[in-house]
Amino acid sequence: MAGGNRTSVSEFILLSFSSLPAEIQSLLFMTFLIIYVITLMGNSLIILVTLADIMLHSPMYFFLRNLSVVEIGFNLVVVPKMLGTFLAQDTTISFLGCAVQMYLFFFFGVAECFLLATMAYDRYVAICNPLHYPVIMNQITCAKLAAVSWFPGFPVATVQTTWLFSFPFCGNNKVNHFFCDSPPVLRLVCANTALFEIYAIIGTILVVMTPCTLILCSYSHIAATILKIPSAKGKRKAFSTCSSHLLVVSLFYVSLSLTYFRPKSNNSPESKKLLSLSYTIVTPMLNPIIYSLRNNEVKNALSRTFRKAVGLRNHILQT
Repeated sequence: MAGGNRTSVSEFILLSFSSLPAEIQSLLFMTFLIIYVITLMGNSLIILVTLADIMLHSPMYFFLRNLSVVEIGFNLVVVPKMLGTFLAQDTTISFLGCAVQMYLFFFFGVAECFLLATMAYDRYVAICNPLHYPVIMNQITCAKLAAVSWFPGFPVATVQTTWLFSFPFCGNNKVNHFFCDSPPVLRLVCANTALFEIYAIIGTILVVMTPCTLILCSYSHIAATILKIPSAKGKRKAFSTCSSHLLVVSLFYVSLSLTYFRPKSNNSPESKKLLSLSYTIVTPMLNPIIYSLRNNEVKNALSRTFRKAVGLRNHILQT
């Protein structure tokens, strides 16, 4: 590792979308604010409903609740600071603040990858081994699977963030992104980063491809099982139990792959910003919508919870 005076940079400047006209920035602020509110409300509602409604006390909704927690965390890490750059033109972020943001971004990102894989395994057991599903996916197993999904985020985020921020930053402090992601921050390092870049590439491939491989294996078995079901109605019913998860996985992995696995020649900073919006802002908003609109159990639970809330409100007003 090359030497240098790391403290010569005490803060970073997030360029975000500062190159756009003020009118466009105002429009983006309103758009992202609405998406942010919808995301927080939608995922919070999923958490509350799956906790309050006893009909949703199953492994599938236990993991969905964990996914909603991840999505809320993802949004809280990235969006408030981005909105600040639009509203108050506060584009600076401290050295420590940038490191913390990057750490939490990696932590929640890795957790989401493995949670999606765990949810695929849950669907595999439910469809391919339905008679033993309650025994296999008991509460202890679900808790262990959730812990295994959350844990990889800690070592990945710790190694990547501490290693990157141990390099010297001694010049340009302008991060050409709307949050502290690794590639744009790495460009500001004034040292030899070849070994770190090799680690980052290998680490990203492992973190993304390991869960993706598990998901593909799960769905290949699911597809084979569904094709063996004789009736068309039975096939539709089996597929409907995993269609929401499959759509969420597709959205997440397509946007993630386009962002981090495109050739550098096709990966301009501006295009990467747009692609990053898809998995940091848009996908977390769509997940609760997808699970609500495509899942009758969630829709019925929302209806029951709403009726209970109205009944409780009327009872309180009457007394």
